[in-house]
Amino acid sequence: MNIDFSLLEGGYLRDLLDQPRVLEQTLAGLQESERLTELARDLDRGRFRRVVLTGMGASYHSFLPLYFSLNRRCVTTLLVETSELIHSMPQAIDAGTLLIILSQSGRSVEALRLLEMRGGAPVIAVTNHADAPLPQQADAVVLTQAGEEASVSCKTFVASVLALQWLRGVLCTEDRGRVADELHQAAPATEAYLKNWRHHVEELSSATQDMKDLFLVGRGDSLASVGTGGLILKESAHFHAEGMSSAAFRHGPFEMTGPGVSLLIMEGDRIAATLNKGLADDFRKAGGHAELIGPAAGLAACRLPGPWSLATPVLEILPVQMLSLALAARANREPGKFQLITKVTTVE
Repeated sequence: MNIDFSLLEGGYLRDLLDQPRVLEQTLAGLQESERLTELARDLDRGRFRRVVLTGMGASYHSFLPLYFSLNRRCVTTLLVETSELIHSMPQAIDAGTLLIILSQSGRSVEALRLLEMRGGAPVIAVTNHADAPLPQQADAVVLTQAGEEASVSCKTFVASVLALQWLRGVLCTEDRGRVADELHQAAPATEAYLKNWRHHVEELSSATQDMKDLFLVGRGDSLASVGTGGLILKESAHFHAEGMSSAAFRHGPFEMTGPGVSLLIMEGDRIAATLNKGLADDFRKAGGHAELIGPAAGLAACRLPGPWSLATPVLEILPVQMLSLALAARANREPGKFQLITKVTTVE
């Protein structure tokens, strides 16, 4: 299939290609403030009964690696969409809660309402805009360096995942050395991948010519890109895709397997990879089309460096971004061009 690459030119593509610079700049700018150090120390000493992680859309999904990490450390941690936290379980927020809010704009309607009802809970804000209301009212700030973004969350997502992996090193002190070493892989690996972006788009366009339904699946930390991948394909290419865990896919949606149904599987770490490769084999035997994203990928566009590291959750979204370009071109539309929504949600 011939790709009209001129159709892809625009703010969304520029943001995609800007991601290596953004990752390098974000990592270089992350600073552990005195207040953030104090909050991490209080967490370690058991001052907080719980940690609540909250965001909307891609911001919500970005938290999943940190969510798993804190719970493995036996820190009671909740991950709740901000709107649901406000309306369905405000009792979870009080002076014994460490509240971590991720809002790329720092001014979304849900984040601002949550600040009004924080109930004495100290707040760590993760945001891309230092002058926004959220960081101005927070106790500590983790600032990404993504700059302005044209539309669909792409460079703000990878910067957020990177920043939250860094925050993992602050809050989970046993991971600190590993975090510092492994996150430096993210920017050069992203740059190496994106050098071949045109080839990736062509390859994915050819591989998905007959695709009518798409599921993105994975386990553990990979669920960040699984959930965000489903979102950005709908937003950027107007193609319906559903993200879920690999196990959840076996519990029902596997019944849809057949011609026209595709499965994009995040390979994951060593343990998850064994299970996910088994799912890919079973799906293909049942008549579906499956592709892995990871070191064992059959397509160059889906192949990522191994072994698994803390940088991997940053990289896993890249093939999905390339797929969004391929699907937009197939539909003869400019990718990432909003028609009904805006970049910052101000109405709940």
